[in-house]
Amino acid sequence: MRGFVRKRGSTYTWYFDVPDPMTGKRRQYSKGGFRTKRECQQALNEALSTLRTGTFVEPSQRTVAGFLVEEWLPAMRPPRVRPSTWLSYRKNVERHIVPALGHLPLQRLTPAQLTAFYRGLLSSGHRQGSGGLAPKTVRNIHGALHAALRDAVRWGYVARNVAAAADLPKGMAPEMRVWSPEQLRAFLDQVRDDRLYAAWLLLATTGMRRGEVAGLRWVDVDLDAGRVSPRRPRVVVNHEVLVSEPKTTKGRRSIALDPASVAALREHRRWQLEERLAVGPGWEDSGLVFTWPDGRPLHPERFSMLGRPACPRSGCMTSGTAMPPPRWRPGSRPRSSASGWGTPTSQSPWTPIVTCCPAWMSRRRAR
Repeated sequence: MRGFVRKRGSTYTWYFDVPDPMTGKRRQYSKGGFRTKRECQQALNEALSTLRTGTFVEPSQRTVAGFLVEEWLPAMRPPRVRPSTWLSYRKNVERHIVPALGHLPLQRLTPAQLTAFYRGLLSSGHRQGSGGLAPKTVRNIHGALHAALRDAVRWGYVARNVAAAADLPKGMAPEMRVWSPEQLRAFLDQVRDDRLYAAWLLLATTGMRRGEVAGLRWVDVDLDAGRVSPRRPRVVVNHEVLVSEPKTTKGRRSIALDPASVAALREHRRWQLEERLAVGPGWEDSGLVFTWPDGRPLHPERFSMLGRPACPRSGCMTSGTAMPPPRWRPGSRPRSSASGWGTPTSQSPWTPIVTCCPAWMSRRRAR
């Protein structure tokens, strides 16, 4: 099969005909805009080569914005991906990718353009114009673009994923400020009589995320065995609370509890039963461990809002400024006997570690 090159105005265009496998009629493909005849002939040879190998992509004027906004984002809507993932994709597309790259033809996007785009985000990508974005944020934007272009290849829109060849930004993660063992003990002592004390203890000793604690159900708790298995985290997506699934296989885990946490959960269950009897028929049986006194689920952000006053009261301050909200993860929490937790047993083989400051604190319970 052979094609030909023709000059049109000041540029060159290649053409070739292919028989339609359905109708048998010949269909012509063309692509123009080449500055020299040699450049156009080289592009024609490449197109014919991809046609022979079955990887030919039909020339299209589809733009990056048209593909992302009109085709890819609608195709990615839940349940294709998690609601939080789709929201992240949409924000990155609308706020960063389309304003900078949306006008470009999808098939002419290059790794060099993406690398320059990432550098621009690092230097001046903040929406308020107050500097650049963090390397992690830029990598998240790259992740959305890489996923979109991977689908563009699969759908036959482009021949390759140019995002795979772009240079990603590198940067040091910001140093994490953490509480000392003394500050953690002070905090736990401060909230000892709190209605949600068991929740704070779980956050401090198990590495559970805020959404996992907010969505923890009594069916996920085995107090006799001293274990919890968070299965249905409650997460906030676009100001709406959604019951989600663990992000990864590792998220579907069974976590050992120390004796102090088991005791706190038993006491919390007793309090909840007393509240249920007091409320009577108005009790909402959500099955959750941590609820309002009438059984209604607690909003996950309540764990952040209710206890902020406990930080200064417990002396958990750094240079006069409260520590940042916590992101609890498993690690080597310092052992502490003063607060009544931290002693591993054969039934609870855990290693306590404070990885950062807990700012999810609650109101004190009026007893």
